[in-house]
Amino acid sequence: MNKNITSQTLARLPVYFNYLRSLPEERKKGNISATAIAEALGLNDVQVRKDLASVSSGGRPKVGYITSELMSDIGRFLGFENHDSVVVAGMGNFGRAMLEYNGFEAYGFDIVCGFDCNSERVGSSINGKPVRHIDELESFCKSSGIHIGIITVPEAAAQEVCDRMAKAGIRFILNFAAVYLSAPKGVAVHNENISLTLAMLARRKG
Repeated sequence: MNKNITSQTLARLPVYFNYLRSLPEERKKGNISATAIAEALGLNDVQVRKDLASVSSGGRPKVGYITSELMSDIGRFLGFENHDSVVVAGMGNFGRAMLEYNGFEAYGFDIVCGFDCNSERVGSSINGKPVRHIDELESFCKSSGIHIGIITVPEAAAQEVCDRMAKAGIRFILNFAAVYLSAPKGVAVHNENISLTLAMLARRKG
């Protein structure tokens, strides 16, 4: 297996994993070919075959891959078995949904705590996960070794929360506030603007 894969292949691997994970349990017990995956996803079968070969050596001519083993190979390569802990700042509807959703565990992420400044939310529990005051963010993250944070606060508060996360030792931030955030060196911020994404999809519909 070649670990020096391209960024394009790296972007496609989660797509393959999601497709395999969506298959009925009976199909997961059997084999699947790169061609079948390519047809299901509307991709070039030669490219899919090369992508899979870069992370798994389990493919066999005319037989394909054992589906469960291919899922495991892709998941291992992408780090889905690492089980990183994650915190969410902002317990509005979107933040609450993050804590309520259990699907992150399949990708190696465990959202362990939510943070907010609203006294009516602080001290509550969502899906068995506590909601703490934002002032506890730094101490909690440092004591728990948290390095990943999600921001779902209003735009006006997002930069302050980003600064707090950086001081707390968080090194990877997923920002859902519709505002660009600046972070110190060593802290990676991915800005996910849902409105912009929807607009881009709408422009492509024709």
